[in-house]
Amino acid sequence: MRVAFLMAHEGVEQVELTEPWQAVHHGGGDPVLVSTKPGRIQAFNHLDKADTFPVDAVVKDVSVQDYVGLVLPGGVANPDALRMDPDAVAFVKGFFEAGKPVAAICHAPWTLVEADVVRGRTLTSWPSLRTDIRNAGGTWVDEQVQVCEAAPSTLVTSRKPDDLKAFAEAFVPLFSHVAQEAQSAL
Repeated sequence: MRVAFLMAHEGVEQVELTEPWQAVHHGGGDPVLVSTKPGRIQAFNHLDKADTFPVDAVVKDVSVQDYVGLVLPGGVANPDALRMDPDAVAFVKGFFEAGKPVAAICHAPWTLVEADVVRGRTLTSWPSLRTDIRNAGGTWVDEQVQVCEAAPSTLVTSRKPDDLKAFAEAFVPLFSHVAQEAQSAL
């Protein structure tokens, strides 16, 4: 079960990367750090620099078909940078077009807005994205986790780091189920 974690080189909230990453790993998955360029990404603890993490793959060189699902960690700068990168936006949109599940937390739905994939969906996020989501045709709710099963793909969203446990409990079993279905289809 290969799961793509897409992020820019700076601005990802460290805990929104590391906790979902560990949840995927503990769920038997293979998390892969995909970024806009090679090297290392700089994570943050809110506004303070935290650890760096090695990039496993560059977004322009990978295919949606290589992954069972996509995780979009938040942080303010991370999704803002991703939505300015055409390859990153196309990668995100590709998961929806392929009917593959996506999980996004905190500010990450900004990238979903840019990819034009929130229309007709119900999702949650950091509260400051409420208007952006509504303007993009989505319905915003203030809930710990929101699972939207609108076709063609399931979207799992969450508000903030305090919701990480519930976020992982929602998306990891979903990704595992999709991986099992794909395996049994072979």
